[in-house]
Amino acid sequence: MPVWCAGLNRESRVKPSTLAEWLDYQQRVHALGVDLGLERVHAVWESMNAPRIARHVITVGGTNGKGSTVAFLEAMLTAAGQKVGCYTSPHLIRYNERIRIGGVDADDAELIESFERIEFARGEIPLTYFEFGTLAAFDLFARADLDVAVLEVGLGGRLDAVNLIDAEAVIVTTVDLDHVEWLGPDRDSIGREKAGIARRGRPAIVGELLPPAGLLQALSSHGAAVEQAGLDFHVERTSPGWRWQHRDGTALNLPDPELAAPVQYANASAAIAALHALDLLDPTELERVAAAGMHLPRAPARLQFLGGDPALIVDVGHNPQAARALAEWLDAQPGRRVHAVYGALSDKDVGGVMTALGTRIAHWHLASLEQDTPRGLPASVLAGVLHQVLPRAACDTHPNVQHALAAARASARHGDRILAFGSFFVAAAVLEESAG
Repeated sequence: MPVWCAGLNRESRVKPSTLAEWLDYQQRVHALGVDLGLERVHAVWESMNAPRIARHVITVGGTNGKGSTVAFLEAMLTAAGQKVGCYTSPHLIRYNERIRIGGVDADDAELIESFERIEFARGEIPLTYFEFGTLAAFDLFARADLDVAVLEVGLGGRLDAVNLIDAEAVIVTTVDLDHVEWLGPDRDSIGREKAGIARRGRPAIVGELLPPAGLLQALSSHGAAVEQAGLDFHVERTSPGWRWQHRDGTALNLPDPELAAPVQYANASAAIAALHALDLLDPTELERVAAAGMHLPRAPARLQFLGGDPALIVDVGHNPQAARALAEWLDAQPGRRVHAVYGALSDKDVGGVMTALGTRIAHWHLASLEQDTPRGLPASVLAGVLHQVLPRAACDTHPNVQHALAAARASARHGDRILAFGSFFVAAAVLEESAG
């Protein structure tokens, strides 16, 4: 039976009533967890009359840095007095985090009402869990009278449900190896997929200094108005703060981003480039708005400090490129022993992540994620990879993140750091434990 026909028959459906029941239902209504393509979701959106979701739309794709870039855009646009809706994924603690309107997460009742409208419109067309959520974001945004909608691509770009909407400007933050089974085996292939969010004649911001040729070629073939970091706009670190400059002569003197890590200058820079290209703001206001945006971004688990001694830091980094950014941050702050709490999913380059961090980690506390998701790797597998790539690395294995974090705290000394990373599941568990 083709996937198109794999949904539950209408007669066999029991109507969910709570948000938790709706989310469980969405996991079962489609035969596959991931089914890239726009045909099904387009048909349902058309059945919902495909309303305009906002007066302006910015779509953010890329391997790493998407969530932070969305946060910078939201902060800057909010500082400009714009009503902003943001759609991001995955969530950390509550599903509601995925859809924000005016800085407030969607509540359960709003989501349930939207899911009911989607369920009625889809008929026998199966939707994935992600597609349900994407359509709910579009539906709620369309009802909110938004100035700007900021959409984060879930996976890839060209065939991602977010690409149903024609964005006025797009950002591709970075391109690296991740989700290769769906997007291709190399950076060029992955870049071509991510370029699919661009539209002819509209700005396409490339956020990294050395993007793959495949990305640039595909953007050119789409007819996008490409602006590339290092060529069309530049970042210069100053004391204090930093300077953003465009080839047209626009120059902004800005405070350092409150989000930690050197890579956040690139993410903030790309966000500014998109607003500059769209000309949404009065030029005299851009510097004020951009400066305000450095202080306001909401991006949990992006090198988030949770306090304590030893200091606890949580990050959602889960691939080699993200691990290299973590390594760069650690190199800029030497002198402290670092204990890692690390867990990973089966489709990730675990060896690449471990190699990128190398001897910067004094002790690895490896957490099994099998109880969190069918894709979770057992800690024993992580230990096997670690001993292959870093034979002298010290490590312990633990049945879950909570046990790994407790062991790290017990073994760390005064002045050490505990870095918890590797998956959204790791970050969520650490944030929940710290909040409790």
